[in-house]
Amino acid sequence: MLFFRLLSRLPLSVLYLFTDILYLVARFVIRYRKKVIDENLRYAFPELTDKERKKVRNRFYRNFSDTFAETIKLLTISEEEFRRRFVIVNQPDLDAPVHQGVSSIMMTGHIFNWEWGVVGTNLYTEVPVETVYLKVNNPFFNELIKKIRTRFGGYVTEKKAFRRGMLTLGRDPRIVLLGSDQRPPSSENRYQRDFLNRPAVFFEGGEFLSKKMNLYVHYGKMTKVKRGYYRYEYLPLASPPYDAEEPHSITDRFCEMLEENIREQPDMYLWSHKRWKI
Repeated sequence: MLFFRLLSRLPLSVLYLFTDILYLVARFVIRYRKKVIDENLRYAFPELTDKERKKVRNRFYRNFSDTFAETIKLLTISEEEFRRRFVIVNQPDLDAPVHQGVSSIMMTGHIFNWEWGVVGTNLYTEVPVETVYLKVNNPFFNELIKKIRTRFGGYVTEKKAFRRGMLTLGRDPRIVLLGSDQRPPSSENRYQRDFLNRPAVFFEGGEFLSKKMNLYVHYGKMTKVKRGYYRYEYLPLASPPYDAEEPHSITDRFCEMLEENIREQPDMYLWSHKRWKI
């Protein structure tokens, strides 16, 4: 942990020098998951030419590499520098239900840099924030991720523990941050629908909680302004009452908003993930 903390104290501009090398290795030497990335982009953007999709892939490698520098920097970044680099829009809208005694859900996707989205939500909001995460098998890196995500407050809860304590949402109002585009294992209850022109499966934790407990739902829209600078916007996704809502309506709306977000900056999505494996 000490090594990463010392590394984190380097200016981001210096850390980017390391990820410049990582970018070159990923793109030209090991060609990291090139087949997976190309296949995902081919299905997602059939309207693009091969040359245009190649540009997206190469910019993805850049963003993917940079995210390591940006995430490590979170260990020691000052609040002043972080606020300068990461701007949030509509923060009071996200806090409002919790101020009124009602928990709310924020659903996000794996758009770079989602770790800044977690830390930024903790910093800017005025109410408690709980981030639900999937436990990493390596204990060291599991603890490292927890320290990073709680840099400016908030707390993290492993998914199984969250399930056991989710009924406290009524007693202890808070924002629950969910990464909602992960591929659930076959042992889970899964919802299948088309996503970026291919069948995909989704967790429906946000759907279940919101409709069962009449919670408000927001979408976290990430936009990269330039290298090391982001804009994060909380957009309303769903609100109670849900009596007239169709099944899967919240998950469907989340997928639509995530697709819109991806199409605005296609190189920002995690294309190396085998997301569409059923």
